[in-house]
Amino acid sequence: MKLNPYNIFVDSNVLISAYSDQQEDKKCLEYLYSLKGKHLFISALSVAQLVSVFQKRKTNEVIKGIVRSLISKFTVIEFSQTDIENSLHFDFSDMEDNIQYVVSKKMKCAYFVTNNRKDYVSFNLSVIVPRQVRSINQ
Repeated sequence: MKLNPYNIFVDSNVLISAYSDQQEDKKCLEYLYSLKGKHLFISALSVAQLVSVFQKRKTNEVIKGIVRSLISKFTVIEFSQTDIENSLHFDFSDMEDNIQYVVSKKMKCAYFVTNNRKDYVSFNLSVIVPRQVRSINQ
């Protein structure tokens, strides 16, 4: 499968960290937002995870604001039973990572931005941690 060099997938942990005021991840998202001609993607699973993590730490209004911001900047990729079934073919330790990988492949994302690089090294894609995101050229 040919990957699209204009498509960038951002993992849940980067989103959660950025909205938890982790400066490196905030700068990462700001840089991604500035890229011209690139398409940014997240999964519906990421949105659900972010909401779940913040449910006890932030008000519903703040969470809704975060979600509105995300859906204005990213294309949210749905995931299906077939995607979950496809993720079962991988023997890596984190099942959620398998699902994120399968979802990112649906959009042929060439780049995968995550804080857990080691969880994705066995997959066939360019894995970038937030501090390296500037290696994605405009």
